[in-house]
Amino acid sequence: MTTLTLPRADGTVEPYTVELREPLPVLGAEPRSRVCYAAAHVVADPLAGGDPTGPAQLDWEATLAFRRHLWAHGLRIAEAMDTAQRGMGLDWAATQELIRRSVAEAKAEGGQLACGAGTDQLVGGTLDEVRAAYEEQLAFIEGEGAPVILMASRALCAAASGPDDYREVYGQLLQQASSPVILHWLGDMFDPLLRGYWGTPDLSEAADVVLDIIAANVDKVDGIKISLLDADKEIALRERLPEGVRMYTGDDFNYPDLIRSGSHALLGIFDAIAPAAAAAMQALDEGDLERYDELLAPTVPLSRHIFAAPTQYYKTGVVFLAYLNGHQEHFRMVGGLESGRSVRHLAELFVLADQAGLLREPDLATARMRLVLDLAGVC
Repeated sequence: MTTLTLPRADGTVEPYTVELREPLPVLGAEPRSRVCYAAAHVVADPLAGGDPTGPAQLDWEATLAFRRHLWAHGLRIAEAMDTAQRGMGLDWAATQELIRRSVAEAKAEGGQLACGAGTDQLVGGTLDEVRAAYEEQLAFIEGEGAPVILMASRALCAAASGPDDYREVYGQLLQQASSPVILHWLGDMFDPLLRGYWGTPDLSEAADVVLDIIAANVDKVDGIKISLLDADKEIALRERLPEGVRMYTGDDFNYPDLIRSGSHALLGIFDAIAPAAAAAMQALDEGDLERYDELLAPTVPLSRHIFAAPTQYYKTGVVFLAYLNGHQEHFRMVGGLESGRSVRHLAELFVLADQAGLLREPDLATARMRLVLDLAGVC
């Protein structure tokens, strides 16, 4: 066993002993009972200049290697989503290259993915300009041969005067799509600039709007991913979806119960907990609910910590865990976002990851945690 001194929430430091466990297996096959996407992070080039103003530069080999890790666990990838720092450092030029490379890698590896289409090449803009920006990204992704996740748009939220503008823009985009897309409802706890999405701050009224859009274009909608961190609202919307339209939970607080009760998954936390998620989905396929709960229950405190307010900085925790587990050689992020969480937050993340059995090489993780503590002046 290995012991190190960690800062605690009350500002004190105390020893913590890491538990040694057998790592979870790499399973490979996709789950049968649920469709599961992991929203994948990107690995910054640690030698890139320009932080924090960009342009974004990535370590392509490490970024693609992490995607191979997710596919090896039987997960699909939600590419170029907010977990990849869309709107928080990853610009449209880098996003296009990410999508090109990931689609090519998926074809080579036999993995599955869907890619986020948004409007982040646009700053402000009219409704027509917002629609044109969406159309550009939609065409680019489909041109690369990938399915589309139609992301929530800050520019649309700013330009729209009410629900009818959303009905019009989404209706036109869906009719242009060559295959069914996944809609994306990201709550303002993930992005404060999306408050009032679908034309109203009332979430019940917003649900009615999005259901109208789906009903009018049901043949063009694979499903909807919602990230509201409200299980009751997700279930209520799930029960009203037309037959054949999937609910993809994006609830990083309540995902075990929501998946257990019928939601599919499109989750940022699956980037961080892929081995446990894959093993739990296999248990669900086999009807072993006790094992399913046993695997996912200890990941919930970790996820709630990573996604704690201000929630948009969850990307820092996801990348930190990838660093601890040896998926990348450094803890640097696009735009310098590694500074988005305190050393106390990162220390608690280390403890919770250990308790969830998600430190695949405890000695490596401990050595890297010590480096971070040394840099922060914790002795």
